[in-house]
Amino acid sequence: MDVSGRRIWQVAAGDADRNYTDLCLEWDVILNGPGSEGPWPDCAEALRFDWGLSPRKLDDLQRFCEELKDGDLVVLRIGTADVYGVGEVVGDYLWHEEFGDVDGWGLQHTRRVRWLWRYEKVLQRFDTYTLKLGDTVQVMDSKPVLDWLAGLPVDQSAFERPLRELPPPSKDSEWNEVSEYLFDHGVSSGVIRQLSNEIDELVRIARWYQRTGGPSEAETTAYLVVPLLRALGWTPQKMAVGWSGVDLALFSALPRRDEHLAAIVEVKAKDRSCLTARSQAQSYAEQPSRGSCTRLIVTDGLRYGVYLRKDGTFGDKPDAYLNLTRMRDAYPVLGCGGTKEVLLFMAAGWA
Repeated sequence: MDVSGRRIWQVAAGDADRNYTDLCLEWDVILNGPGSEGPWPDCAEALRFDWGLSPRKLDDLQRFCEELKDGDLVVLRIGTADVYGVGEVVGDYLWHEEFGDVDGWGLQHTRRVRWLWRYEKVLQRFDTYTLKLGDTVQVMDSKPVLDWLAGLPVDQSAFERPLRELPPPSKDSEWNEVSEYLFDHGVSSGVIRQLSNEIDELVRIARWYQRTGGPSEAETTAYLVVPLLRALGWTPQKMAVGWSGVDLALFSALPRRDEHLAAIVEVKAKDRSCLTARSQAQSYAEQPSRGSCTRLIVTDGLRYGVYLRKDGTFGDKPDAYLNLTRMRDAYPVLGCGGTKEVLLFMAAGWA
């Protein structure tokens, strides 16, 4: 690939806990945040004074929004050694609401990128510290990476590939529609009424935690997760906390045995990635005699991702996703259902 005269940037897509490189590669974007205060530069004052963002982070965001230019090259990284993609910046900065919840991060600040090379199953791995830690966006000056880019074979068709259209706007969930959906799928009126009352309280608690600091994992389980599951019809007899290494085990019948296991719930503390807990939950579900476990539920008490077993396996992407403080009908960024599907899949009577 001819890199002469091209300005080249390294751009981080997460960290050791939260990796959203596949999202960037799927939607032809790079992302930055916090984005909840609106587009740049109008958000700068709120981020500086209300959020207390450091001057360094504000400089990083300004660099992302203003200094990246059409035609610049981008190296997509995690950590200091792993490269997931190489692309070309297309067009100007934009702010896109659908990236407002990327596994708990608000990353609405968006740049379009036409990916020229992307990893398949094997990353491009360099020696540790070949790439820089720190800011999301930094000038690329690492000689090993620059040499690799210069020798990277890229077909001309990659430069002509049309960008994927960005996800369409989703809409807020209307409780009347959610309750009708649940009722039509067999959830009782009593459960729906209890759920409506409980969600109001859980949203209040969740927003209080957002304002004042996160709960511990134990508090998350006790004050947010268990009350929601109780409202969804799970009884204490069929809901075991800390069972066989599992944070929460849900059973379709008694006694509590492997062959009666219906769902596994993995709970993470606030501000930790919950979707990355899928692999841990899956390892529990796929142990011998647990074929009856059809659901994986991963949560930080505010956000819930549900994975369903299909043809004997669980997919890499959630089948439905819920954020109690931002309840939506669907999550097109993740390609999955939203509020009503999560509540149905988590209900005690669903099968």
